[in-house]
Amino acid sequence: MTEAEIHAAAEVLADARLARGRFGGLPTTLHPTDEATAYDIQAVVHALLSARGEGDYAGHKIGCTTPVMQAYLDIHNPSAGGVLQREIQQSPAIVTTRGTTQFGVECEVAVRLGADLPLRADDQPYRSAELAPLVGECLATIEIVENRYVDYGRLDAATLIADDFFGAGLILGAARSDFDPNDLDSTTATMLIDGVEVGAGRGSDILGHPLEALAWLANSLNARGSLLRAGEVVTLGSLVATNWVEAGSTVTIINDPLGEVTVRFVESTAPSA
Repeated sequence: MTEAEIHAAAEVLADARLARGRFGGLPTTLHPTDEATAYDIQAVVHALLSARGEGDYAGHKIGCTTPVMQAYLDIHNPSAGGVLQREIQQSPAIVTTRGTTQFGVECEVAVRLGADLPLRADDQPYRSAELAPLVGECLATIEIVENRYVDYGRLDAATLIADDFFGAGLILGAARSDFDPNDLDSTTATMLIDGVEVGAGRGSDILGHPLEALAWLANSLNARGSLLRAGEVVTLGSLVATNWVEAGSTVTIINDPLGEVTVRFVESTAPSA
């Protein structure tokens, strides 16, 4: 795709995101030809949304890092998106519905970077073991995802990547600076909706070890000339398949030993467009 086509595709996605409605898909002429191009479009979407009042990006989400999520979406490699600062909340949190989209929830573990990761030559990829000392905090997290599509099952991975792979926010649990990131694979978590258990998993479900997902993201960003920065939150993958929720639902995840995270969804009082 040309630079003009990449920018035009990003404009379509940014307009659709801000409309808070259901998006049918990109025109054929603006469809990303591969995942590398999808990430180029995503970067422009970030710039457009920030320029249109959505604020800065302060984190990253990684999707499709567990068998349950790969099976759910029929996408078999990790995919990443950005997270807006204003869509990051501390538990317990309240999230308001918007437009005609629908929110979903995912049961995640996350880290906050304690140091910048410098850019590297392509032949020097980051390894999971060397990233542990660069993690400042570990957290249990509920990721908020958003079905903003007419039929997401008809969209390919490249289109979803360009649009931040369903990303719509994070609810963070208590930060644990005393927890060894090397032990993230041993964490276990359960998700409940209105007190009813809807799924459970363990950290090792995430590519064998959650730090493998962090290494994947570090290398993916590095290949795009970008880097992970100190203070950024990175959610590493869902231990439970996505559950779609309605206003009135309360969602809780209980992570052993990282703690509990809760979010309640409420109906928007804004008039319909």
